[in-house]
Amino acid sequence: MKCFVRSPLQLHHMWRQQWSRPLSTHSALLQEVRTRFAPSPTGELHLGSLRSALYNYLFARSQGGKFLLRIEDTDQTRTVPGAVDRLLHTLDTMGLQPDEGPGVGGPYGPYTQSERTALYRENVQRLLDSGAAYRCYCTRQRLQLLRRQALGRGEKPRYDNRCRHLSEEKRNMLEERGVSHVVRLKLENTDTPFTDLVYGEVTFDVAAQEGDPVLMKADHFPTYHLANVVDDHLMRVTHVLRGVEWQVSTPKHIALYRALGWDPPQFAHLPLVTNPDGTKLSKRHGDASVESHLQRGVLPEALLNYVCLAGGGFKELDQTALTSARELTEKFELSRVNTSSCRLDPERLRRLNLLALRRRHQDSQHREKMCDRVRQLVTERFAESSGPPLAPHVLSDAYIDRVLRWSLDNARIEYLSDLVSRDFSYLWAVPERLRDDQLPVEDPAGTLSVLLDRLSGRPEDSLTKDELVPLFRAVAGERRIKFSALMKLLRLALSGVEEGPGVAEMIAVLGKEEALQRISTSIAHAPSEHAAQS
Repeated sequence: MKCFVRSPLQLHHMWRQQWSRPLSTHSALLQEVRTRFAPSPTGELHLGSLRSALYNYLFARSQGGKFLLRIEDTDQTRTVPGAVDRLLHTLDTMGLQPDEGPGVGGPYGPYTQSERTALYRENVQRLLDSGAAYRCYCTRQRLQLLRRQALGRGEKPRYDNRCRHLSEEKRNMLEERGVSHVVRLKLENTDTPFTDLVYGEVTFDVAAQEGDPVLMKADHFPTYHLANVVDDHLMRVTHVLRGVEWQVSTPKHIALYRALGWDPPQFAHLPLVTNPDGTKLSKRHGDASVESHLQRGVLPEALLNYVCLAGGGFKELDQTALTSARELTEKFELSRVNTSSCRLDPERLRRLNLLALRRRHQDSQHREKMCDRVRQLVTERFAESSGPPLAPHVLSDAYIDRVLRWSLDNARIEYLSDLVSRDFSYLWAVPERLRDDQLPVEDPAGTLSVLLDRLSGRPEDSLTKDELVPLFRAVAGERRIKFSALMKLLRLALSGVEEGPGVAEMIAVLGKEEALQRISTSIAHAPSEHAAQS
């Protein structure tokens, strides 16, 4: 197998000039850019497929063209019921609405391959009539024998093209006996380089390595190769952007275009997206699915930015900021797509989701929806809880918005669901009474009473870290206790936990009234004298 790139810098500039800007009016009249995303309904959409859909969408939009969706379901044995509906819903949620496709329609439908089988059979017959294809009657047993023999010789298994050379008499005899057959394409020399808009000039001599490929299976359903080429041509697809794993099949597809008398589209293969450990993403890994990320609380705009970081393709993309869909379209340049595989970094996704939450919180409509979602999460979290009850006011918009503002400004969360984790239970539920073995000072009730008195006389807008820390240090000095012990006592009174955000932060987010109420409750239940824990 040969794979090479000729004059990479020259190719880079050539394709950058051609495809990094909108087409001229004259070119647009001649050929509108049309891309397609063509998934198989075999499960949930995973991140690698999302990246392919996004890049097809962005390229079409950047060129003023059309983005198509096509469902490739010819392998009915692998089709999962309901997968198409989930796919459509996921793409809609991600903002990748097609211009043509199932549920949308268009001039070149239907856009589901199982509804196009007559077209495939018609074109296979054209190939048979022209002599570009032939019927193959080899049994499964013979093909398996060829495979074992090749492996035994240390060679890559390939079909030996035996049925290409059958006499007409032999073919007629097999037909009369009703022997099942497939249809294969006659592959001649396929070592001519083709231009990949990402990788440059590439050569794969698939004819020598694999033999003649199957176009139509014995059940009269097309293979991927046939259906793909026929549909791309009839749907006027001009640019095929797909995963690099399909690069080796491209010479077959080009040969098939030529055999049918058609001009092939331009091809651009996208680099492999891998897990953090370098292993290939797979639908079998739950974390690779788009739906699992959305259910976990990842926002669509964060997920889109995340997959954009896996593969390049953008001019001056700030990897520390969140980029809008409009900006992504403006910045997308096919010539900038990477050729090396790309590892996903979950830490980046968490950071991007925090940025997306912050941006949404700045918009009044999104902020209202965020408050509703947090209220739902809190209600569900504590509905069947045997722990402390919810504080009366915590489901109000004003309180939830204050919690959101605090948690986002201080980067305390990355997902909304973090707010109902065990670490943040104190935001919603009154903490349990203090245990004697937790108390870090003698006379905790007396110390808390002094703090209650000092805090009660202050206006709420003065309860900031700059104002409170000097107050706490003064009380610690008066009570002759360590400052750290005082902070631990106050944190326990406010939240019931020994570690967490600073006490001043807790008071600010809980609000003056709730904070004073919790301190008062702790005074009522704390002993007036307590032996300090050694």
